[in-house]
Amino acid sequence: MPKHVTLLPHLSTDNLEQRYRRAHEPHERSWWQILWLLSRGQSARQVAQSTGYCPYWIGQLAKRYNREGPSGMRNRACTDSYRRPPLLNETRQEELRVALLSPPPGGQSLWTGRLVAAWMSERLGRPVAVQRGWDYLQRLDHSPQVPRQRHVHADPAAQDRFKKTCGRSSARWQPPSPTPASNCGR
Repeated sequence: MPKHVTLLPHLSTDNLEQRYRRAHEPHERSWWQILWLLSRGQSARQVAQSTGYCPYWIGQLAKRYNREGPSGMRNRACTDSYRRPPLLNETRQEELRVALLSPPPGGQSLWTGRLVAAWMSERLGRPVAVQRGWDYLQRLDHSPQVPRQRHVHADPAAQDRFKKTCGRSSARWQPPSPTPASNCGR
């Protein structure tokens, strides 16, 4: 690799510095800094010592800048990643939201991930994993509020008596006295 990496004049040194100072994404910020230092006449080894990148990567970065210009200096890991489209579009999500307000099918008491997945598979015409049903319950902020189950043999009067007599009163409680210093050792 040559000692000095040459950059094509896509941007001036001042413009490279401005892009370095304004960049928010950490990788892109480092890349603009490298290009700015190279445009000021520093060698790849000097830039490597000040930025922590290896000279090989600095050369590759300069090649990309020369080939693609300023548009090539974006973090492709963040912007070009493929994301599958959601299983349910906005109208189907609204249908599901309305369905969650009614009782679930089959006499069940609560909507579960399995029931939502079955509902989705009916609408989509293909099998849907139970996990996706749970994901859509979470995505739509569906949180059924049901009272806690009570024990069949619970006595409400005994529970009230226990609550009143259990524990110490905060007025009578005193912190323990500090322990005296030990006489052994220093």
